[in-house]
Amino acid sequence: MLYGRAGEQADIERLLAEARTGQSGALVIRGQAGIGKSALLDYAAGRAEGMRVLRGVGIESEAELPFAALHLLLRTGLDRIHALPDAQATALNGALGLGDIAPENRLLVGLAALSLLSELAGDGALLCLIDDAQWFDQASVDALVFAARRLEAEGVAMIFAARTGFPATGLPELRLGGLDSAAAAALLPADLLPQVRERLIEESDGNPLALIELPAALSAEQRAGRLSPVGAMPVADRVQEAFQTQIAALAEPARIALLIAAADGSGELETVVGAGASLHGLEAAERSRLIEIRGTIVGFRHPLIRAAVYQSAPVTQRLAVHQALADALTGSAATDAADRRVWHLAAAALGPDEDVARELEEAAERARTRSGHAAMAAAYERAAELTADPVRRSGRLAAAALAASDAGLMGRAAALADSATPEVDDPDVMAALIQVRAHRAFELGTPLAAGRIIMDGASRVVAHSQEWATWLLVEAIRCAWFAGDARLAEEAAASLCALPAVDSPLVSGALGLTRLLSGDIGGGIKLMGEAVDVHAPAGLGVPGLTFIASLCFPLGRAILYEEITGQAVADCRKSGMIGWLTFALQDHGLAQGWLCRYGEARAVLNAGLRLAADLGYEHRISHITCSLAWVLAHQGDAEECRANAEEGVARADTQGLVHAAAIGRWALGLLELGLGRPDAALQQLEAIPSTGIAVLSAADQVEAAIRSGRPERTKEPLARYLAWARHVRQPSSDAIALRCRALVEEDEAHFVHAVHLHEEDTQPYEQARTQLAYGEWLRRARRRADARAQLRGALEIFDRLGSELWAERARAKLRATGDVPAAPRRADDPLSVLTPQERHVVRLAANGASNRDIAAQLFLSPRTVGYHLYKAFPKLGITSRAQLAAIAGSSSVLD
Repeated sequence: MLYGRAGEQADIERLLAEARTGQSGALVIRGQAGIGKSALLDYAAGRAEGMRVLRGVGIESEAELPFAALHLLLRTGLDRIHALPDAQATALNGALGLGDIAPENRLLVGLAALSLLSELAGDGALLCLIDDAQWFDQASVDALVFAARRLEAEGVAMIFAARTGFPATGLPELRLGGLDSAAAAALLPADLLPQVRERLIEESDGNPLALIELPAALSAEQRAGRLSPVGAMPVADRVQEAFQTQIAALAEPARIALLIAAADGSGELETVVGAGASLHGLEAAERSRLIEIRGTIVGFRHPLIRAAVYQSAPVTQRLAVHQALADALTGSAATDAADRRVWHLAAAALGPDEDVARELEEAAERARTRSGHAAMAAAYERAAELTADPVRRSGRLAAAALAASDAGLMGRAAALADSATPEVDDPDVMAALIQVRAHRAFELGTPLAAGRIIMDGASRVVAHSQEWATWLLVEAIRCAWFAGDARLAEEAAASLCALPAVDSPLVSGALGLTRLLSGDIGGGIKLMGEAVDVHAPAGLGVPGLTFIASLCFPLGRAILYEEITGQAVADCRKSGMIGWLTFALQDHGLAQGWLCRYGEARAVLNAGLRLAADLGYEHRISHITCSLAWVLAHQGDAEECRANAEEGVARADTQGLVHAAAIGRWALGLLELGLGRPDAALQQLEAIPSTGIAVLSAADQVEAAIRSGRPERTKEPLARYLAWARHVRQPSSDAIALRCRALVEEDEAHFVHAVHLHEEDTQPYEQARTQLAYGEWLRRARRRADARAQLRGALEIFDRLGSELWAERARAKLRATGDVPAAPRRADDPLSVLTPQERHVVRLAANGASNRDIAAQLFLSPRTVGYHLYKAFPKLGITSRAQLAAIAGSSSVLD
């Protein structure tokens, strides 16, 4: 029976009830040791009638073993792995040590866990109970939290119980405090004197475990009321003290058996006995209710008992026990025996030990093959601690830092990099340390700081490796681009030009960005164009591919931008480069928006935003938020656009993210233009600093100046845009340039030519903007019939795209000509009634992808995909998947 937890029990009941109706959910129960988290998990298990229940518990000694906790939780459902998509099944089998080596794809393992939970739920409901989650290995945490954040319609309920140290950003939390006096009193023995009861309630601070265990530790005199003053100690310490009293009362064989079991943590009876625990000692410990033995598994009744046992033992005994456990695991056939053995050897080491350090390196590489990047980092870090040679130690620290960075542990990665000896001549080590530090500054700080980190270290790399120096300097220029800092770019470009000539599209692209930042539009476009035209040489890799893709935006190459970013997204997913995936999704969403595929763009950007939040990438969150606002501005979603833009710009300004802030201000300028507020639009657009975005947004600045009655403020942005359009030579940019000239010069010939060029274009939004501007000009010239033709064309496109503000403006202008336009419609977009996520699912399903394939691409479970299709079919007026083919043939959004 639970006392004082009625509210918490009701929350759990709601979660279980929703799971039974097919809706998924997760809950994190937090609180100090002994506060009742495990009791609430037991309550949930007891109320899970008709549900399948999976249970897992974190074990501190296994916190560095990749996927150990995930295996413990899923072990009863591993026979269903074969039902997963092949790539997911391979990844999960490899991660759990059940099959061939898996690729380095932490994200794919998380997706596989989500799919397996959905599979295990079947047509019913599934309850996952995870206790002591703070002791889970990082790889298991990543997989389970990834799955929990994406639960939707699988009928899965996940409840985590954890103290501090368990990262679960984005999941709902329930924080447990102490029991009130009445509930606390109900847990105490009835025969205690009143003053003793009051003292225990006060000292326990309402901690249920303390209330249960402390009375048993009282002496006869204390029970009689002779209580000594108790100092200020945390509750956990007092509870451990109570356990230590029980431990001390045991005979030595039982204490040794307990210590071996506590140091081992695996619970394998064979290993515990093999390390010297006597069966007689284990039986005595079990009779004392400190442990439980079920079959061949030894388990502690509460994690605090394990802590009390281990902490109360002399250090010499702990060292000896770890050595005994290492010996017991030698030659074991268990999958993870080699890893556990070397960790015990490391725990038994008194000082530097190169042999153990070398074995830890081998364990780290085994972790790499199972996507255990956090475990890999831990193994390299411990190997470094056991390394006497400073150079070799720095190499291992650098490897640990890179692994931590791959795991998304940016703070830890930076700390490891900072621990390495700076006087290292190995170019691989130097470059790795520079990259880790710069990556952290780029994503968590500012791109300008990241660029300075690279420049400060690149000079040392130059003397040892031209190849590494070239890449680092290209990265410095990328940082300068995002920071909008021409001086940094020019400094890096000068260093790059001083190196021996390298025939690389990355170099020409970086030099082109530098020129564009410095105001040399023609020179910059020429060099960037050369880089993009040879964008697919072998060995470019994901980082290089994302760099080349980012050049397409200032080059006006929308179709190529979408193509390369799509390839980058696919490569990131395939290789498990999660940090780079946020970058690729950001650019891919922007490319989709540029091509007027707004529903797809929003879905992609929202996926990137969620992933960036998972990783804590502050820069990427700000940038994607501003990019999302830019897409919403085209659609005319005023409320969402303004909210995203203002949040994104505020964040970006604080972080020194000039490029991101420029996109956000462009979004606000576009929104204000659509709302018919040219003064406000001009204010936003003129605030954009001299960056590539200032060039691209110049056309909107020209229109805002004309419409606000300030033609004198069109000269500079018009010259800027005309120069850019002249060099990029794209039909869309040429047409927009003519539109700008027509607005400024009041020359109809420019309008006519612009409309003609738009017919060769892939950006219907800009075509509609031109037709709208031309139609308004014709109406002012009292040529109503001609105006109606242009305005109707603009309205049809805006309606089809869902650009509601602009459509309403075109509709109002048509009314002013005496026409009666039709009600808002999107004739060529039957998917306009769907949410962005439903659109994405339907688009893939219409192209023949199965639910499992769609789930793998969108990081959802197959059941959630089915749920989205279930919701979409009635909206589309269809009843079967086969009918989607007709929609695919009539909808431009499915191109």
